Amino acid sequence: MTDSLNDFGDHNSESPIKAGIKSKRVFLCVLDSVGCGGAVDADKFGDNGANTLLHIAEACASGLCEDGRTGLLHLPNLCSLGLGAAIEKSCGSAAPGLPFPGSDAKWGVLEEYSNGKDTQTGHWELAGKVLTQSWHYFPNTTPAFPAELMDQFFAISGINGSLGNVHGSGTNMINQYAEEHLLTGKPIIYTSADSVVQIAAHESAFGLERLYEACLSAAEVFHPLRVGRIIARPFIGDMKTGFTRTANRKDFAIAPPEGTICDRVIQAGGKVHAIGKIGDIFANQGITDVFKGSNDMALFDRLIEQIDSANSGDLVFANFVEFDSLYGHRRDPNGYARALEEFDKRLPSATSSLREGDLLMLTADHGNDPTWNGYDHTRERVPLLLAVAPTTTNISFQTLTQIQPFNVVSDIIAAHLNIE
Repeated sequence: MTDSLNDFGDHNSESPIKAGIKSKRVFLCVLDSVGCGGAVDADKFGDNGANTLLHIAEACASGLCEDGRTGLLHLPNLCSLGLGAAIEKSCGSAAPGLPFPGSDAKWGVLEEYSNGKDTQTGHWELAGKVLTQSWHYFPNTTPAFPAELMDQFFAISGINGSLGNVHGSGTNMINQYAEEHLLTGKPIIYTSADSVVQIAAHESAFGLERLYEACLSAAEVFHPLRVGRIIARPFIGDMKTGFTRTANRKDFAIAPPEGTICDRVIQAGGKVHAIGKIGDIFANQGITDVFKGSNDMALFDRLIEQIDSANSGDLVFANFVEFDSLYGHRRDPNGYARALEEFDKRLPSATSSLREGDLLMLTADHGNDPTWNGYDHTRERVPLLLAVAPTTTNISFQTLTQIQPFNVVSDIIAAHLNIE
């Protein structure tokens, strides 16, 4: 991997931080599903032509995203770091309204090597672990889960039956089955194109702890088959007011192979502060502490808090999930555009708070084109944007001239923190 780091600073060279800078920290932010198209193997996944950012920008330019916002997609702060240039580099098309940055911007484009387009696979590869074995996926049939597996789950959990047992989008599943769930007490169980089993239940009528226990029972059945995650999807509400998912989602994931960048930071004496669902994605392996929030802007608040408090040698690893969960899966380009613009407005509060020697990295784990068919993730390249504190004048990171694998992110972090 050393050759791929030539533009970012070599492991074996002097530290890319100038002598005398004692504080070296990394803030890695994953904008969940914010892809930029161009994946060479997209056709293998049925996603040839998918491009989350480009198609949102084109929808805005065509006047199709005028609810709560208007006009061209406006992301000046992300574009100053290279977002517009990364889109054009990835797919060969410039996104309307997203200009190229100045010559001092530090940006690149990443391509996933693992055979997947899900959250877990993307994050593990960003952390340095390319998936060499395939996950187990369930066919898009009804039922989706074999009867013998469901019988095992019922026997272990003590639950008498379930609803769903299909491929589906979470909010649609709740809208379709919530009333019957309240009447029967049976949880709603479904899957998607990802390697997941999702269990939805009413937070008070079914019980949040009971839902978590059901997910642990499901993990006993499905994890041995290499199903990556069991996801608890609690919701509240009634037929009169409608139903809403809560922030108490919890992922029960298979642990990653040892040696992720998270493990390496801790072994080197630093701490890994997880924001959002990062702890769940890594089964809390290599994670020091976890900070949650009710929405992405609350998670951004947690990021600012960590910029204020993290110590030298620490990695702050954040996931901003709502681009994916609220707008990608729901095929809502207007809402996705609003969310991108809201994040862009908050970004200067992070970049202006960086200390000398800090590195802020913005990237994504996969795509989820809200103009695409279906409701699943899309196989795409992703942007990589780097920001450093204004006083850190001679960090040697430069624009990547070639498309790089996802796991170059872990190499950049290791080089920056001087981790072997």
